[in-house]
Amino acid sequence: MTSEKSFPVSWDQFHRDARALAWRLAGVRDDWKAIVCITRGGLVPAAIIARELGTRLIETVCVASYHDYETQGELKVLKGISPDLTGDDGDGVLIVDDLTDTGKTAALVRSMLPKAHFATVYAKPKGRPLVDTFITEVSQDTWIFFPWDLGLTFQAPISKGVAG
Repeated sequence: MTSEKSFPVSWDQFHRDARALAWRLAGVRDDWKAIVCITRGGLVPAAIIARELGTRLIETVCVASYHDYETQGELKVLKGISPDLTGDDGDGVLIVDDLTDTGKTAALVRSMLPKAHFATVYAKPKGRPLVDTFITEVSQDTWIFFPWDLGLTFQAPISKGVAG
C-alpha cells in the first residue's frame, strides 16, 4: 500500500455510520422496493439498513476487481441483478456499498440500475459523484480499514517519532 493515511473503523463506529446512513435514506423514500448490495463490502451495511428501514427484499450484485491492494484492475460481474429489479431501470431500488473509491464499481452497477438510489457509508472524491447519499468522505489517498479486515494490534501515533 502506498497510502500514507489510514482510517481504521471499529465495529461500533461502522454500525453507527450505517445507521446514520439509514436515517438519511429514510428521509429520501419510505417504500424502497429492494436493496441491491454490492458484494462483499455492501453486505454488512445492507443488513443494517434493511433492518432499520424494514426492507425484506435484498439482492446482491457480485463484482470482482482483480487488484493488488494498490491498483484496481479489470472488473468482472460474477453475479448479475435479478430481472425483476432491472426491468424499470431500478426505479425505487436502493443500491448499498461500504465505500466508493475510484467509482469504477459504482459506475458499472449504476449502469445496470440507472434510476436506482446509490448509497455508501464512505466515499472518496473520485467515486463521490456517482453516489446519491453517503455519510463520511475521506481523501483519495486514505486507506479505510474495515472492522472485518482488522485484528487487535497496536496502532502507531499519527505523528511520526512520537511514542504512544
